[in-house]
Amino acid sequence: MITWLIVIIIAYFFFSLSYFGDKLILSGPPKPNSYTFFVAAISIFAVLFIPFIENFSFPTGETIIWIVLEAAIYILGLYVMFSALEKFDVSRVMTTIGATQPIFIFILTWIFWGAQPLNNESIVAFVLLVIGSSLISFEKKSNSNASYIKMTLLAALLFSLDYIFSKIVFLQYPNNFLQPFTWMRIFVFLFALLFLISKKNRKEIFQKQNINKKTGLTFLWTHSSGGIANVLQGFAISLAPLAFLPIVNSLRGIQYVFLFLLTLFFTVFFPKILKEKTSKEILIQKIISIIFIVIGLGILVAY
Repeated sequence: MITWLIVIIIAYFFFSLSYFGDKLILSGPPKPNSYTFFVAAISIFAVLFIPFIENFSFPTGETIIWIVLEAAIYILGLYVMFSALEKFDVSRVMTTIGATQPIFIFILTWIFWGAQPLNNESIVAFVLLVIGSSLISFEKKSNSNASYIKMTLLAALLFSLDYIFSKIVFLQYPNNFLQPFTWMRIFVFLFALLFLISKKNRKEIFQKQNINKKTGLTFLWTHSSGGIANVLQGFAISLAPLAFLPIVNSLRGIQYVFLFLLTLFFTVFFPKILKEKTSKEILIQKIISIIFIVIGLGILVAY
C-alpha cells in the first residue's frame, strides 16, 4: 500500500502547485469552453511516452470502448466543473466536489466490482480524510441553490466515473501503466478538438491574450505541474487495490494542505504577489482540518 500512497501524495503536491499558479494568473471566472479545451488539449503531450513503451499498439476488444468512455466522461466532467466555477465561488464548488466524490467512488466501486473488503482502520481513515478534506476548503456561504447543487454533484459524479473507467482500463494492462494512460490522454485530446467545430468556440479559444513574460512563465509551470500531477494520479489509481479507490480520492485533502501552506507563505512573506484574507477563525479551521487529515494518513501508514 505504501507505494500508491506515496505516489498519490506527490501527485497532490503537484496539483497544489498547479492550482496555486491558477490563483496567480486567473482574473475572473474561467470560460468553460476555452478552459476545457486547453486543459484537455495539453493531454496530447502524453505521446512523448510512446518511445518508452514496449510493444505499443492500438487497443483491441472492449478496452477501446472503456478508453473512449473514460476520455468522454473526463471532458464532460471538466466542462461541468468549469461551468460551475463560472457561476459560483471556487472554494464552494471545489469543496462540494471534493467532499462528495469519494462517496460516489465508494458506491460505484460496489456497483462495478461488488463489496470490497476494508479493515476497520481503513474505514476510520477514510472518514477522517473526507472530513478533513471538506473542512479545510470550507467557507461560510449560504446562498446555495438548485443549480449549484445539480452542477457540483454532476461534476463529482462524472469525475468519479472517470476514476472507475480509468481503473477498468488499467486492469486490462497489468504491469503496463504507460500504454493505457497514453491512449486515454490521446482520446481526451481528440475529444477536445470537437470544441473547435463551433465558430463561436474557436473565436473564444484563440482570442488574443495579453500575456507578459512573467505571466507566461507562471502559466508554463502551472500546467507542467498539472501534467505531472495527472500522470502520478493515474499511476496511483493503477496501483491501488479496488477497495482503496475511494481513499485515493479522499486523500485530496493533502492537496488543500499544500495549497493552504503555499498561500499562507506568500501572504506573510510576499504579499505583493499574493495576499489572502487570513483570520484567527480561518487559521483554527485549517489547523483542525489538517489534524483530521494527518491522523487519517497516519492510520493508513500504520495499517
